[in-house]
Amino acid sequence: MTLRLLTLMVFSCWLVLVQPALAQETERVPALREKVYGQLARAQEQADKGDVEKGLTILKAVEEKADSMNSYERAMMWNFYGFMHYEQGNTGKAINYFEKVVNEKPIPDSLQKSTLFSLAQLALSDGQFQRSIGFLQQWEALATEDEMSKSWVLKAQAYYQSDEFQTALNFIDKAIAHADAEQETPDENWLILKRALHYEMNQTQQVADVMERLVTAYSKAEYWLQLAGVYAQLEQSEKQLAVLEAARQQGFIEKGSEWRQLAQAYYFNELPFKAAETLQQAMQENKIEASVDNLKFVAQAYTQAKEYQRAVDVYKKASDKVSHGNFSAQIAQLYLNLGNNEMALEYANEAQVKGDLDSAGNLYLAEGIALLNLKRYEQAVASFELAQEHEAVSRSAKQWLKYAKSQYEHQQQVAKLK
Repeated sequence: MTLRLLTLMVFSCWLVLVQPALAQETERVPALREKVYGQLARAQEQADKGDVEKGLTILKAVEEKADSMNSYERAMMWNFYGFMHYEQGNTGKAINYFEKVVNEKPIPDSLQKSTLFSLAQLALSDGQFQRSIGFLQQWEALATEDEMSKSWVLKAQAYYQSDEFQTALNFIDKAIAHADAEQETPDENWLILKRALHYEMNQTQQVADVMERLVTAYSKAEYWLQLAGVYAQLEQSEKQLAVLEAARQQGFIEKGSEWRQLAQAYYFNELPFKAAETLQQAMQENKIEASVDNLKFVAQAYTQAKEYQRAVDVYKKASDKVSHGNFSAQIAQLYLNLGNNEMALEYANEAQVKGDLDSAGNLYLAEGIALLNLKRYEQAVASFELAQEHEAVSRSAKQWLKYAKSQYEHQQQVAKLK
């Protein structure tokens, strides 16, 4: 799911239409007569029971007498039409009828104001972003100063959906700044929108700044993990690790990919043993699959930490899952590091039998060194001769070959003397 769609879904929950209330308001407007009131009440009653069609039929009968009704009565009738069409999911018709409400003059300011805001919300949800902005501009003429944040946020969403990111950012920043000035916590959705805007504008540091506010004000697993991901993008590995450790302490690390992310953060912060132990434990507790890739990572981390025997044990598990000889070759090298030359030769042979090696040169080099250590100089010479044919290790192999030949010649001379 794209970030744009996700943000639209989050903000769609804002759309709240107030069901028409049949209360008479007489300030500067005509009265709502009892007869009209009764007919509208009947329509509302049917809609409340779930029979919207019957409610619309009653309204149609009322509409036939529209010429004899005053502006307030007609406005209330259009209001009921709009609400019922909205209930049926017909947003286009709902907008048309709500516009009829605000076009009636005179009507109570409260009705005009609430209807204009509903129109702005409906137009936004229907993808009519410029119309939504237009309705908001009319609404602002009736709103008080402390209500303006509502308009700024909806405008920000409309401009965001219109790809006018900087304009959208200006409005959402105004809303957040107003909340800050009042020492109030900005609404969670406002921060989500601000984050999305910075993301669209490739402003990664600003995304991180917003995520820091989200984890502070609305501590959720997704925010902690997203913040860690942003720090990784910014190559701020220490901050990434600190956030992931905090997430782990709060029980937010659950998915396999999250355990892998934590282990990698340890590894990149030069904590390979902790990286290996973290993923190893996660696999043992079935929090993450003991896949070839995960086993390989653990083995490499143990190797980096110079925990060679642990690395051998994990590489053996990985080797059982594959047909190639690369892991056997790694085991051979590790046994060489451990000073176990016989086992190094055993796994070097296994690697050659399996084949499909990524670096045969390194394997022949390790094999030659193990043979050299065992004073099997003639065989060592043969291994180094094979190794020197591989460019990656050719120079090193030639040096070892020269030494192995000298040792072999010396061995031969000693044998003759004996």
